[in-house]
Amino acid sequence: MLYTLSAPARYEEIVKKSRFLALAAPVGSAAEAMEFFAAHHVPDATHNCWAYRIGQEYRFNDDGEPGGTAGRPILQAIDGQKCDRVAVLVIRWFGGIKLGSGGLMRAYGGVAAQCLRLAQRVEIVEEAFVQCRCPYADVALVQSRFPALEARVVHESFDAAGAVWKLAVPQARAAQVAAALVDLTRGRADCSVLPPSPHESSAYREP
Repeated sequence: MLYTLSAPARYEEIVKKSRFLALAAPVGSAAEAMEFFAAHHVPDATHNCWAYRIGQEYRFNDDGEPGGTAGRPILQAIDGQKCDRVAVLVIRWFGGIKLGSGGLMRAYGGVAAQCLRLAQRVEIVEEAFVQCRCPYADVALVQSRFPALEARVVHESFDAAGAVWKLAVPQARAAQVAAALVDLTRGRADCSVLPPSPHESSAYREP
């Protein structure tokens, strides 16, 4: 089970006189992650280190810290907290005491992990899409069942025969939802699971 954030989060800690500020946010693409880092970059800080993970895609940056002591521990914190589609920026203001490689890794990874631990999180639920054509006589009945079936209306239109919906539903239950809607209308509705599209994927649901 993986989680993303429902809202940006922050956490601050002093480690041997160095100030560490962790900022985390949900992101849906690499471009969004880079925009987040650029928007929150602090020019007068000693280091602005970051990492993001979006599915199998990830990047991290040490921003001048010794290699492997900042960006990678932040990424490991993201993975350790079972987060995905998340970007984390850790800003450091040097306090005059060197932490050493191990100390840096613990500090960067620790504040990133604590920031994510305290953040508001939502479960990532993989979705599939169901198209449903429904006669006008059954529209109200079918719509009333959407919440119980965890069906979210992505697109709605109407024609001479009735309503046409594109519904996002939990992927594991897509065929079951399509069959349930057909049964509900005693076969008058025509519902089918749409083939997956590379441009449409997961949504988020409260755990």
